[in-house]
Amino acid sequence: MQSAPQRLGNFVQVLLVLINEAAKALNLGRTSVYALIDKGKLESRKMGRRRMVTTASIRRLVDNQD
Repeated sequence: MQSAPQRLGNFVQVLLVLINEAAKALNLGRTSVYALIDKGKLESRKMGRRRMVTTASIRRLVDNQD
């Protein structure tokens, strides 16, 4: 069971970002982000017609890099 999003002051923590935003955050291209999704290194969700990446998976990917 997932917990509710944490509040940061009056703001709600962002849980999902667009592919372009994930690419910008990781300093990668869109194709590389899709490749990481295909390899299971990034988690994504379909929201309507949009594919979005979980911020938790972005953080895990960055934290696990050596």
